[in-house]
Amino acid sequence: MTETTLPGTGAAMDRRIERPHAKRRKRIVRGALAIAVLAAAVLLWVLMPGANALTVDAAAIRTGDLVRVPFRDFVPLRAEVAPLRTVFVTAISGGQVADLATSDGAMVTAGTPLARLSNPSLELDVASRSAEIVGQLSAISGQRLSVQNTRQDGARDLAEARNALSKARTLLAQKQVLFDRGIITRAAIDPVREDVGYQQARVAALDRGTAEAGATLADQSSGIAATARQLRESLAMVRASLSALVLRAPVAGRLTAFTLQPGQTLKAGDPVGQIDSEGQWKLTADVDQFYLGRVRVGLGAAADIDGRSYAMSVIKILPQVTEGRFRVEFGFRGVAPTGLNRGQTLDVRLVLGADRPAVVAPSGGWLDAGGTTAFVLDGNAKAVRRAIVTGRRNPDQVEIVSGLAPGERIVTTALGTYTPFQTLLIR
Repeated sequence: MTETTLPGTGAAMDRRIERPHAKRRKRIVRGALAIAVLAAAVLLWVLMPGANALTVDAAAIRTGDLVRVPFRDFVPLRAEVAPLRTVFVTAISGGQVADLATSDGAMVTAGTPLARLSNPSLELDVASRSAEIVGQLSAISGQRLSVQNTRQDGARDLAEARNALSKARTLLAQKQVLFDRGIITRAAIDPVREDVGYQQARVAALDRGTAEAGATLADQSSGIAATARQLRESLAMVRASLSALVLRAPVAGRLTAFTLQPGQTLKAGDPVGQIDSEGQWKLTADVDQFYLGRVRVGLGAAADIDGRSYAMSVIKILPQVTEGRFRVEFGFRGVAPTGLNRGQTLDVRLVLGADRPAVVAPSGGWLDAGGTTAFVLDGNAKAVRRAIVTGRRNPDQVEIVSGLAPGERIVTTALGTYTPFQTLLIR
């Protein structure tokens, strides 16, 4: 059965008729939504960093400009005042402190007694050894006297032989005159001639014997003298070991670290104290190992003392590196200032070279990464990492050898947190 809609019943009038302005409103809303989605996508694309980029807050970073100015080539140091010379005092002999002759901090001159030690066993040993050496010296004196007597006996025998020869020759001359005149016979003159020959041979033999004995006696005398000298030196050393019980100042200066107490026992070699040069000072400072290759003896420096600058120079370098630093000693050029005290700290500027124009960047935490790279701003809220080469440094400046040019701007904040990234997006 087919259902039919009759005309005039009003059923055809049930369809909804839309108004024209409603269609326009819907199209506007859809277009606005599309534009909003596109803008959000663009904004998200702009704000989203790349794989090697990091977005950072502009307030969290510091920047600095590259300029070409004279580079001040110096290193600021904190130095400590120390005596220019320090001589340590040690106990030469062991013993017990009997009494003190001075106190810690006193000014002393060379040879000033500091303390006296007591050592009965050493005193007894010195007395025994001294007596033994004195006995040996007495025996040496007897040997020397014997040599002298032998030399005198030889000289006396030779003199007697020469005298006898002279007398025999005189007698022969007299007999010869008588023999020539025929007053005496040959039998009377021949014995005199034989006596002259004997005396000549005797003198010659004594001359040879005296020469040989003289060489032997000279060697013997030299040996005796050397032995006597050694014995006297040994005696002086033995007695000096006793005098070493009195501790004396080896040089003049101020006695410090002198803490001996009566009754205290010392061994040979134990430290007693030290003597510092008074009024003569040096400064010691620890320098970063970065400058080890540039510091040398004679390099100039300046110390600020009571608002006045004093010229100094490097007098000693201790190149051993400890915890990244090595030690340098400075001496004053000219008279040292008065009023300094051991252990006092002063500000020192170690001048490494003359001021020369250079491309410099401000020092900062960015150098902690080694100073081999820097983030360079491009003017579009972006900083790109660039490889650079740095040179000399001071507390305010770092020399740029290559990689950057005057007028550029870099990030001076520490780069430790930016290590994996090549680009910084600054917002």
